[in-house]
Parts: sequence; C-alpha cells; structure tokens
Amino acid sequence: MKRVITALVLIPLVLVLVFLGPRWQWLFTLAVAVVAALASWEFLGLAEQAGATSPRTAVLAALLVLFAVNLEWPDRTMAIFGILCLALLVYCTFLRPVAQVMTDASASIFCLVYIGLTLIALPTLREQSNGPSLVAFLFCVVWAGDIAALYVGRAWGRHKLAPRLSPNKSWEGALGSVAGSLLVTGGLLGLAHLLAAQWDSARLSYPEDIWYWLVLAVVVNIAAQVGDLAESALKRSAGVKDSGTLLPGHGGVLDRIDALLLAAPVLWYAQVIHQQF
Repeated sequence: MKRVITALVLIPLVLVLVFLGPRWQWLFTLAVAVVAALASWEFLGLAEQAGATSPRTAVLAALLVLFAVNLEWPDRTMAIFGILCLALLVYCTFLRPVAQVMTDASASIFCLVYIGLTLIALPTLREQSNGPSLVAFLFCVVWAGDIAALYVGRAWGRHKLAPRLSPNKSWEGALGSVAGSLLVTGGLLGLAHLLAAQWDSARLSYPEDIWYWLVLAVVVNIAAQVGDLAESALKRSAGVKDSGTLLPGHGGVLDRIDALLLAAPVLWYAQVIHQQF
C-alpha cells in the first residue's frame, strides 16, 4: 500500500512538470537536479559501505554546476563535465588521506558519471521539438515495464534472470516487462492520434512510424532492466538491501530511478543516431 500511495502522489507531479510550457524548462531541470543530488547522496553512502569516503559536498557541488551549465550553455556541457572530473581528482589528491585517494576519487568521479551525466539526458530530451512527448514516452515505458515485471514475475517467474545480482528477477518477468512497455507504447501512440484527430492538439506527438516507437520501446526497456540490475550489483557490493528509506515502499531515491540512469541516455543516443541517419 505504501508503494502504491507513493506512486499515486509522485506520478502526476512528474507528468505535470514534463508538460509545463517551454519557459518552465528551468523548473524541470531544477527538479531533475534535486533528484540527482538526493540519489548521489545515497550513492556516496553506498560507496562508504564499500570503503570509500568521498567528499560529498564537493561531489554535489560539481553535480549542480553540471546541471546549471547544461541549462544555460548546453553546447559546453561535455567540456565542463571533463573539467569537473579533473577538479574532483585534484580535490581528492590534495585534501583526502593518501591511502584513500584512489577509492575516493574513483567513487566521486563515477558518481558524477553514473548519476549526473545520465540524468542530464532528461532536460536535454525535453528541449527537443516534441520533448515532453519523448520524456513521457520514457517514463511510461520504464514504469509500465517495472510494473509488468513485478506482477508477471510473481505469478509465473520460474527461471532466474541474474541470481547473483537480484534473486527475485526472472526471465518470465523480464519478458513481461518488455510486453508491458510495448502495450503502453501502443496506448501512447493511440492517445496521441486521438488528441490530434479530435482536438487538433500536438501536446502529445510521435511523428515517426509506429515500428520505430515499438523498437525504441524494446531498446529502452532492455536498458532500464540492465540499469536496475547494475544498481542491484552496486548495492550487493556494498552489502546493503536498499540505497535509502526516503520513499515509503520504494526504498531510496536511487532505488526508484536506477532504471532511468541507463534508459534516459539510451533514448537520447537513439534519437541522435536516428536524426543523423
């Protein structure tokens, strides 16, 4: 019940932020940056369990600078990202105990990559011509896949998917997840067509062929499932079950967004590749 109530509160709020007008891009970016900061705090806590003592304040400052630069000067994001990684290395070199420099610098820079660089894909996607529709597609594909995997896995799961990383996940649940993502994609395409035909609305827009979105749904779903397993591996290596307790029924923020950490950049890269070819 806690899980359901948390989802019922958060999902409408997220969708409102997604479909606000272009002049509210700063608010969407700020919301993503706050989520990234909370997830980073939890990740650095996991790193501490594994032996690192990364400078949390410095890492969070670098993360927020990265989002600010991406909002104001998106063409300079990668250059600033490289500078921030080097700055964290220098910080750890001179301000951390020598015995901890390797682990602290590695965890700090990886946090910026794993959470900062990946979640920047969300505001970047939203700035595209049909950006809100792309972000809605991403969220719905990930959410539907997650829900379908849970229920299909519980009902019919027999064959373990990755028992060393997540003993409860099954191949049946993984296939159910893909099916759930395909179904919700079909629903989104149908809703977009209905809005365009009945109300001449382009607020929800998917201009490519149907096959493109169905293939993209499968690719994004697989990326989301791998992202979930990757976070499970990180938690197991740190010897913890959940990254935090902030979200009732869901664990921590990092637990909730783990699938997006791979799914969001994969969707962005797929769009870039598609536009080039």
